[in-house]
Amino acid sequence: FLETAAYFCMKPKMGEKEVSPHSFFSIWHEFSSDFKDFWKKENKLILQERVKEAEEVCRQKKGKSLYNIRPKHDSGIVSKL
Repeated sequence: FLETAAYFCMKPKMGEKEVSPHSFFSIWHEFSSDFKDFWKKENKLILQERVKEAEEVCRQKKGKSLYNIRPKHDSGIVSKL
């Protein structure tokens, strides 16, 4: 634990000789909960962007017709009369 606290440059509070696990993990808990919240927000924004892109691609594909429609020519009994 002390090596980990030293790695993150944690210094003991006034009047303490060593960094206590309570002080270290209270800071770590705040960091991890903030990180989790930001992570969820970023994922939500990325998902919304991807949905918009997919909708745009779908609109573009619907705009292009996959088949050609030719006008109907009168040919039959009605046109001969």
